[in-house]
Amino acid sequence: MKILKTVLLAATAALALTSVANAADGPSLSANVGVASDYVFRGVSQTNGDPEIFGGLDLTAGQAYAGVWLSNVDFGDGTRIENDTYVGVKPEVAGFNLDLGVIYYNYLEAPTGAKYGYGEVKAAASRAIGKATVGAAYYYSPDFFGADEKATYVELNGAYAINDTVSVTAAYGHQALDVSKDYNTWNLGASIAVMPHLSLDVRYWDTSEHDIGSIYDSRFAATLKASF
Repeated sequence: MKILKTVLLAATAALALTSVANAADGPSLSANVGVASDYVFRGVSQTNGDPEIFGGLDLTAGQAYAGVWLSNVDFGDGTRIENDTYVGVKPEVAGFNLDLGVIYYNYLEAPTGAKYGYGEVKAAASRAIGKATVGAAYYYSPDFFGADEKATYVELNGAYAINDTVSVTAAYGHQALDVSKDYNTWNLGASIAVMPHLSLDVRYWDTSEHDIGSIYDSRFAATLKASF
């Protein structure tokens, strides 16, 4: 895992530095903080159905970006905090907005030997068509969470701007795992700009595998997020 983490950081740092060197715009820093009724990741609750508090920092320079993000989690084994770091580039090619990068998910206070921390490579593309935006994303991990090793997640997503304040968004994804059971997940919701720098997202989540456990069951989640 240490080797994977080093390789991922070195490769993406090279990408980011190249983009920064060619960027006309100077670096800018932004922050976000929020609360949610449930932390749902790919259709699965990460807080065992309980509320979430999260926050992050993002640095951008031209097409390059890097950031950190933290949230509480509850896996029922003492693990309390998820700490993500990520870096990548967002170029525009032939009318498509691309997002190429890597993410490392770290978990604080995890039990010894739990092997929760893992890295993913991300490749995503989206395109605006009038008031709508359609996109697809692909994630690959050579050493995934827990007992799983190789894992992929693919997703199709879309958004439609009803007006300047309200957007409807949806996604359908498939998580493929080499040890645990594969599953499909989908979500549908609305994002509302409550006021400048403050947004509300209300979303329905579900998966194809309710028999795995209650954290895979269908659920609604509301998220209030402030960005600065």
